[in-house]
Amino acid sequence: MMWILMVGMLAPLFDTTITNVAIDTLVREFSTSVSTIQWVMTSYLLALGMVIPITGWAVERFGGKPMWLFSLGMFLLGSVLCSLAWNVESLIFFRTIQGIGGGLLMPIMQTLGVRAFKGENMGKMMATVGLPALLGPILGPVLGGLIINHLSWRWIFLVNIPICIVAIIMAWRGLPNEERGTRTLRLDLPGLILLSPAIVLIIYGLGEVSSNHGFGHAAVLVPVLAGLALLAVFVVYAFRKGKEALLDIRLFRVRSLAVSSILLFLSGLTTYGAMLLLPLYFQQVRGESVLISGLLLMPQGIGMLLTRSLAGKLTDQIGSRPVVLAGTLLTLLGTWPFTQLGADTSYYYLGAALIVRGAGLGAVFLPVMASAYIGLSSQQIPHASSTTRIMQQIGGAFGASVIAIILQNEYNSVISHDPAAVAVAFDHAFIWSIAFSALALIPAALLPRIKR
Repeated sequence: MMWILMVGMLAPLFDTTITNVAIDTLVREFSTSVSTIQWVMTSYLLALGMVIPITGWAVERFGGKPMWLFSLGMFLLGSVLCSLAWNVESLIFFRTIQGIGGGLLMPIMQTLGVRAFKGENMGKMMATVGLPALLGPILGPVLGGLIINHLSWRWIFLVNIPICIVAIIMAWRGLPNEERGTRTLRLDLPGLILLSPAIVLIIYGLGEVSSNHGFGHAAVLVPVLAGLALLAVFVVYAFRKGKEALLDIRLFRVRSLAVSSILLFLSGLTTYGAMLLLPLYFQQVRGESVLISGLLLMPQGIGMLLTRSLAGKLTDQIGSRPVVLAGTLLTLLGTWPFTQLGADTSYYYLGAALIVRGAGLGAVFLPVMASAYIGLSSQQIPHASSTTRIMQQIGGAFGASVIAIILQNEYNSVISHDPAAVAVAFDHAFIWSIAFSALALIPAALLPRIKR
């Protein structure tokens, strides 16, 4: 069953990394600006943020298998339509359809996986379902570079079609049909009206940080503050409504879920911020192409693969706390060389650092996700899956925004824009990335120490 779910996740994970490296190509193809093309990514993220809150309800109401098939079908439809786009406006609209499918897939996969393992051997389960998330950053940029260099931009989306078709066939034939006894739950419309716009506004506002060169602009502050206000109202409302709310806020009383949610938010600062910095360094300072930049980033994914199984096994044996603490320290160690970047720093040295950094990230993410489900009942699992996914998305948007503005400010302070001077700007940005990673040591110390 887990392999069926993993195949289904490959398409959205590859799509995200491929589309990110295709920004310049899309700018040229549609004869538009980077700020306009950025909406190709933003519309996807906004749609994704909009549907995540309903995932828990949808799985309980319609069942995991039907919702998994529906999500794959929506992603397939969106991919076909994107490949047929005739202008940038149509592409942006069709990406929202993709985002609806993509936003549902990850929390549904986590819910089905946790239920299949019945809350036991969570480290092993997360190591299995996390494999596509590792393959995406390794193979996605390389595949994207090959497509951009040799094929039409439409293949950025056409490549998803065979993956989705195979995943749908496998799921139709291989996923078990669930019992229908509990599916009388009504959709919490007031909660949906509060929570979905809150997430969309926060992600949208954070996405405007780089184009407005800071947080102190109305285009950033108005949506973010409005989103936070709606979120605060939702928290009060959901706490009163209890388990019938769109998201069961009372689950944050469970320490493992609360701490895991904080760590997932902080991981956005660490992971997404560095995902912005690393390819930019290779392209802007070292003058490498998109394809070569993707190849140079592969050691980080390899490092994540190296620790994936061990981290899962150790989490089941000794608990998540020591594993996450060790992984965070490894991440800090692997990131430190990037605070000493120059215009001619050895690629062998950076490759070795990326392996260490990837090994640390691989040892952090899986135990944190496994800890989020400790002590939860089968009915609470869908709520936990939606909650952890929301924290990842908001943390990722926040991390990318913060690092983008830090890098921009460092650019502005550079007197000479030769590669050596620009490299110093990246040094300072990576120092901030290390600081954010170090913050994770505090909540990591509160995770369960031994298996319960």
